[in-house]
Amino acid sequence: MSAEQDNTGFACLFPGQGAQAVGMAVDLCAESPRAHEVFRRGGEILGFDILAVCAEGPAEELNATRISQPAIFLHSMAVLEALAERRGVEGSFGQGLAAAAASGLSLGEYSALVFVGALEFEDALQVVGKRGEFMQEACDQGEGTMAAVVGMGASEIEAVVTGTREAGFEVGVANYNSPAETVISGSTEGVAECSRRLEEAGARKVVALRVAGAYHSVLMESATRKLQPWLEDLSISVPRLPFFGNYPGARVEDPEEIREGLLRQIENPVRWEQCVRGVLAMGCSTALELGPGKVLRGHVRKIDREAVVESISDIVSLDNMGVVPV
Repeated sequence: MSAEQDNTGFACLFPGQGAQAVGMAVDLCAESPRAHEVFRRGGEILGFDILAVCAEGPAEELNATRISQPAIFLHSMAVLEALAERRGVEGSFGQGLAAAAASGLSLGEYSALVFVGALEFEDALQVVGKRGEFMQEACDQGEGTMAAVVGMGASEIEAVVTGTREAGFEVGVANYNSPAETVISGSTEGVAECSRRLEEAGARKVVALRVAGAYHSVLMESATRKLQPWLEDLSISVPRLPFFGNYPGARVEDPEEIREGLLRQIENPVRWEQCVRGVLAMGCSTALELGPGKVLRGHVRKIDREAVVESISDIVSLDNMGVVPV
């Protein structure tokens, strides 16, 4: 994004799994009645007190895929409600905010789709709950892992991944996060072999990730199969503003293409860098990261150092936000 561009809009970005932490959403729910209502409704739909798990943990339970996915989704929804409440904005889940575009990382797509009016909150949460459950089951069925590759171009990484796979190992690219980071995923043996080959080929470092399984790989096939009927029944509307999907890494408007993308991204790479570049090309000079953590801000800054991203996760960051108009 060049300094000469006349950028006046802002984008809303939503985090995915891994952003959770014990204590998340507690202050939001204590200070904002609308945020608390999000978790109350969420607990009714899910059938358990998810706010209590967010508040008290233990971390092992919150980090479980079946818990962390709905927890992060609800946290993002609670942030939107608290923001609208504090700024006097009409509409549910931030739909009155004057944003120019939206996207979400993996799980965060569901949050973004509620924000742009393509999904209803209750419908999205039901599918997110099933998505977390089915992905947890896929993780429990086999040994899989992931690793972040730093300091090597995506095309070079793809070549090494292809060579490793042709040698009989199960591995693939899972996330194109930024020019500085690409994530691989697959069997434990496959990721280890590919990591060794990447280091030999000149990667600055390859970092094993502490994850429960091989997300965004063919090892998630059972999750795709089980989630498909839920997605087939999901009511999806045309987004009210530009939405960028992970599977194509581009703007998606057609509800059936959105549905296909939500299904395919379970086993296929998340093209986050492409989504961010698409958002920036809409003329967005700033962005809000709405939900737990600051992972997306780091990725965006590595994609475009001039981009300004505010991470809004709690009452303090909500009250201190300054650069983004509503």
